[in-house]
Amino acid sequence: MSKLALFGGPKVREKPFPSWPVRDEGCKKRLAEVVDSGIWGIGGGKQAEFVRRFAEFCEASHCVACNSGTTALEIALRAAGIGPGDEVIVPPYTFIATASAAIYVGAIPVFADIDPETLTINPNAAEAAITERTAAIIAVHIAGMPCDMAALTGLARSHGLKLIEDCAQAHGAEYGGRRVGALGDAGCFSFQSSKNITAGEGGALVTNDDALYGRAWSIHNVGRVPEGGWYDHRVLGWNLRITEFQCAVLLRGLELWPDQDARRQENAARLRGHLEDIPGLRAQAFPPGATKCAYHLFPVLYDQESLDGLPLARFLEALNAEGIPAWTGYNPLYREGVFLDGLDMKGCPFACKFYTGKVDYRSLDLPNVERICRGGAFWLFHSLLLGDPSDTDDIGEAMHKVYENRAELLCR
Repeated sequence: MSKLALFGGPKVREKPFPSWPVRDEGCKKRLAEVVDSGIWGIGGGKQAEFVRRFAEFCEASHCVACNSGTTALEIALRAAGIGPGDEVIVPPYTFIATASAAIYVGAIPVFADIDPETLTINPNAAEAAITERTAAIIAVHIAGMPCDMAALTGLARSHGLKLIEDCAQAHGAEYGGRRVGALGDAGCFSFQSSKNITAGEGGALVTNDDALYGRAWSIHNVGRVPEGGWYDHRVLGWNLRITEFQCAVLLRGLELWPDQDARRQENAARLRGHLEDIPGLRAQAFPPGATKCAYHLFPVLYDQESLDGLPLARFLEALNAEGIPAWTGYNPLYREGVFLDGLDMKGCPFACKFYTGKVDYRSLDLPNVERICRGGAFWLFHSLLLGDPSDTDDIGEAMHKVYENRAELLCR
């Protein structure tokens, strides 16, 4: 049994994993084209090309490109008619933007627990959270794993709710062989620095709903309408547009994505194989109907009991020492300070004439997300899957090594 690097043994891996984001001459060429064009914002060709190509990528009729994934969520909710007095069901295992977008439009986020194996929102928990005030569900394809969209779509239709997909981590993920994004009423993507297609910042909304698209386009473009003139402002909108520079980088990202995705898929399958041989570790499960994970993250579920009581923090300390960067992820979102102390529950949207419910995030305790966030899972970043098979084998070897030395980790 090889000695752990944590205790002076040789590391499994010395060389770094592939860096992210990818920088190449193709990206520089597209940026230079924008510089030389002299059109860096409205009226440039890159933005028009990107929204067309990204809609095609998502198998959607329409795309609105904007300045962030958070903004895309807010635009989607506003365009769907969600506002004061409404409740929006969200999972607690997600980035804060999923819930804060609801508050931005004057609605109330209501948290529904996740499935402990898929880490996506549990449709039964979502159904139990529905009240007469519920107006929408946000389905978060966490880590790139599609939610159980058949169950959620049926739930939304039966209760007359809007279904918004949070696809911030799910570029190219598939449910039932179809790309996520336009499966619900609208899908929202992020192009922030970490994302599988990135421009540093940026976002997009896709939809097959013509009317919702028109409202979203108007909201993001200072209230103009697609068929109107430059100074024809028909609704209250904001300047939430994306730049030509971002779209140039994103177009290159779309070109690079097929090869990168193929690498992630191959290496993720290989890593899943390694985990099958290690008691106490298992990969995120696929919900019914999910056919492709985008693997923005590779979550590993951790069963402390099966590792003789070894705490996750100690396991990760040893794994990182072996040259494998891994870390724990979110807290339950309702336990973030903003939901405990930072929100004025006496003011809008929580206490106003439009809202008749009562919010008490302090008493909320959803068992599945609590267990996952308290040592039940850890993450690997998607760039670790962009190497060759031997890189993935290093990850598996390091996990095996830590598992085999668990007794020493427990007593030292």
